[in-house]
Parts: sequence; structure tokens; C-alpha cells
Amino acid sequence: MVMRLQLALQAAVLAMVAPAAAHGQSASASKGALQAKIEFCKNCHGSSGQGYHGFVPIPRLAGQQTEYFENQLRAFLERRRKNRFMAGVAHTLSPSMRTALAAHFRSLNPKPLGGAHRELVATGKRIYEEGIPETNVPACLACHGPDARGQGTIPRLAGQLPDYLFNKLVNWTKERGLDSANPDTSSVMAATSHALTRSQVTAVAAYLSVQQ
Repeated sequence: MVMRLQLALQAAVLAMVAPAAAHGQSASASKGALQAKIEFCKNCHGSSGQGYHGFVPIPRLAGQQTEYFENQLRAFLERRRKNRFMAGVAHTLSPSMRTALAAHFRSLNPKPLGGAHRELVATGKRIYEEGIPETNVPACLACHGPDARGQGTIPRLAGQLPDYLFNKLVNWTKERGLDSANPDTSSVMAATSHALTRSQVTAVAAYLSVQQ
């Protein structure tokens, strides 16, 4: 099953690359070209950018901060962030297309998919709002805001898939901030991700997954 998923994703990336290679990418994203890319994104990220609970959790893009969105696409290109499928996708996008896609997904706000254990929400809320002083974990809201919607280069976390958040936080230094000579804002999360236990990460993810 894993092999079939990999082959399907690789085929989708190749299908996206071929038109760009044949025709080039214009300085600005045309309406037709943008819609084609949006339809491509829906294959994995859902019809409204709500994410997908699959063999591998695929993140919610809906409502994401545009500056963060574009920065992460560049991070895949510059190998600051590791994901071989998204690296291939990012290489097919012109700067103007990245901007247009960011604006499109920022405008969406479907209901969260959820999927977390509800009994952990209260604990997650406390960690999000107060941090864990005894282990030097700061309150998440200090950066991501009281509504968890982020700002600028700081991402929206509200409504994100809990399994995706869990995987990212416990594997932070394996996937993020990989170019120490060219760090981005994600580098500030390294210490926090290491200071959180898996149960604490699960609780925070549960709380964030039900926020809108």
C-alpha cells in the first residue's frame, strides 16, 4: 500500500511538472493555471484545504497565514524543510503562483476535521495558554495568538489535524530548520519541541484540532 501511495504521488508530481516544463511559467499566475494547481492540491489536502487523515496525515492549508505558506514552499525548495514529495511540487511553482495559492488557501475556513481524544482538550488548552514553567516551555499563545491563528511568518495552528501536529513536533529537528546557515522562524521551535513529552504534545494537538 505504501508503494502504491508513493507511485501515485510521484505520478501526480510528474503530471504537474510536465506542463510547466513544456510551456514555461508566466510572470503572473493566470486564472486557469491557478485553478489547475488548486485542483492538484485538493488531491491530497482536501476539497477545501481541510487536510486528510490518511496513511500519512496531510495538513490543513485552509486559513493559513500567507507569509508562512510562501515561506514553507521556499523551505522545501531550499532544503530547509524535508519532504520529498513537497520538494517536487514546490519546484513546479513560480513565485507568483506560490503567492496566488497562499491567498487562495488563506481565504478558506472549513470546519476542522478533528479526530483527537476530547478528554485531552482541557489539558492541551492549559499548556497552550500557560506553557509548562517547570520545563521552560513557553505559552504557545505568546506567538501563535489566543485564537491560534498565527500572524505573518507564524503559522495558524487552529483546526490543524492532531496526528499531523503530533508528527511534526516529535520529529521537528529531523524535518525542519535543516539549513543552519539559512535559518528561518521555525528554528525557535526546536527547544520547545524537545522540552515537550509525547503526552503533552498529544494534548496540545487535541486542543488545537478543535479550534476554528
